[in-house]
Amino acid sequence: MASALINVPARAKRGEIIEIKTLISHAMETGYRRTQLGALIPRDIIRLFVCTYNGTEVFRAELHPAIAANPFIAFSTVATESGTLTFHWTGDNGFSMTESAAIVVG
Repeated sequence: MASALINVPARAKRGEIIEIKTLISHAMETGYRRTQLGALIPRDIIRLFVCTYNGTEVFRAELHPAIAANPFIAFSTVATESGTLTFHWTGDNGFSMTESAAIVVG
């Protein structure tokens, strides 16, 4: 079971650049390691992260096997209006997780 931490300012001024930080706990497995018996450990990674702001995509990242476990992603966007930031992670083995945070712009 994965869990996510999201840091979004609760309030911002219109036109202000805001920093958004996310951290998701996920035991990433590259698919390159082997068990003690020599069998490959199946790949299990988060492949895609997308953030939307009131339904408009503002950030996208494609992740690859070399990314660390518990990926931390930080990015900036411009506060244009009050609304919701939605964060969606997609991965191997049917993994999918969505979280959201509200922001008030004045």
